[in-house]
Amino acid sequence: MFAAKKELDLTTSHASLVIGLFEKPEKFTGELAGLDERFEGQLTELVRSGDLSAKLKNITKVHSFGKIGAKRLYFVGLGKEKELSFDKLRSSFGKVFKQLKASKLEETAVYLDTFVTEEISSLDAAHALSEAMALATYQFDGYKQKSNEPEKRLEKVTVYCASLVEEDVKASLSVGYAFGRGTNSARTLVNTPGNLLTATDMANYATDLAVKYDFDLEILEKAEIEKLGMGAFLAVNKGSEEPPKMIVLKYQGKEEWTDVIGLVGKGITFDTGGYSIKTKAGIVGMKTDMGGAAAVLGAMEIIGEIRPEQNVVAVIPSTDNMISGGAFKPDDVITSMNGKTIEVLNTDAEGRLVLADAVTYAKHHGANYLVDVATLTGGVITALGLHTTGAMTNHDGLYKQVLDSAVEAGEQMWQLPLFETEKERVRNSKVADLNNSPGSEGHALVAGAFIGEFTEGTPWVHLDIAGTATTSKDHDLGPAGATGVMTRTLALFVERFEPIEI
Repeated sequence: MFAAKKELDLTTSHASLVIGLFEKPEKFTGELAGLDERFEGQLTELVRSGDLSAKLKNITKVHSFGKIGAKRLYFVGLGKEKELSFDKLRSSFGKVFKQLKASKLEETAVYLDTFVTEEISSLDAAHALSEAMALATYQFDGYKQKSNEPEKRLEKVTVYCASLVEEDVKASLSVGYAFGRGTNSARTLVNTPGNLLTATDMANYATDLAVKYDFDLEILEKAEIEKLGMGAFLAVNKGSEEPPKMIVLKYQGKEEWTDVIGLVGKGITFDTGGYSIKTKAGIVGMKTDMGGAAAVLGAMEIIGEIRPEQNVVAVIPSTDNMISGGAFKPDDVITSMNGKTIEVLNTDAEGRLVLADAVTYAKHHGANYLVDVATLTGGVITALGLHTTGAMTNHDGLYKQVLDSAVEAGEQMWQLPLFETEKERVRNSKVADLNNSPGSEGHALVAGAFIGEFTEGTPWVHLDIAGTATTSKDHDLGPAGATGVMTRTLALFVERFEPIEI
């Protein structure tokens, strides 16, 4: 996929050569001066006339007319050098890779030195390049009948970088590509229809990951789930013909099983809402209600590739939420794994129920820190829109580490409050310890507060991705559909985690 070379040879044949271009100076220098000479100064004239713009994310294609080995040049506008961030660079790479894909090119070269600044090293630029390539060229093939003619895809990228050892560049390219591929795996899971991705299918997917990356694997079947008393998880499954699966993956990157990070992902493969049934419009798209599980599985793929010196347990409660004569109902009282009883007031508030038992089970496996990810509430969309993940926490230090990772991943996040008022609302039941839905006011807050009741003091961050798990529009780093949001954030968080005092 990637090749790295130190010296840029303009006579080498390539389908295209990608070059970064900063605003001012207008005169080409260094290797680009030699390039401009081959074009008899015409590139400089194109810059001066404005036909070759360095405006951020402006892409200009210039045919070489045989003056160099590459058939075409793609100039990527990077704006002012001092204002270029890693996130802007990644998006810029994404935009040009989308154009290369649209042109059906099977290989390209990138002159990496032209994308480097005082703040962005060559290794950072290599990571941004490969991550963007994977993300921007992703597509979900779907299930339409396909042509017999194979589709052309970008298969090879040669990176020229004079300032680094080739093996270092390759390593950074590999890591960036692993982050992109893990996110794409999450996207594919979310895009897959519920009839083709049952809890059993998800368990099989996790099994394949365990085999590939040598993770410890545990998959609890219904009888074992019953034996452990996971009444909240089982209640959601009662209406289904598909058996539930509690999926556990363990990665041990340290000698001792200490400072364990627990990643918990909601794995509802389809959500009807149960007897609190969704509207005919609201029920469409509920195949995506396992976006949290997909993010966790995608992050585990990345972790398997980069092998950080951390300990991680991933826990995914997977089932669908269906309607039948045996389904759970409003007014039911159920008992969770940790013994707390729950009055069910809304069967469409099922995500917090399965997460309750999953959080408890993550603690059972020694999790010292918890991060749960879920397409949990429409309330978070009302509060924060479609581009920002809502977060809640009981530990500011842990939250800061997650937030820092989200910033680097380019995934927007905003902290919502966890006040005693919301805790009291979920504790307000005349017949049980908790109720699962005290009302629509502050819906995202009470949902998070409910999950927090099962952390029992363990440092915890809750991420509500109901608005960010999918998008209706194409963007620089991918198409419309599933985004794979929080996959890279979780992987970065694990990779750079620093243990905190509890």
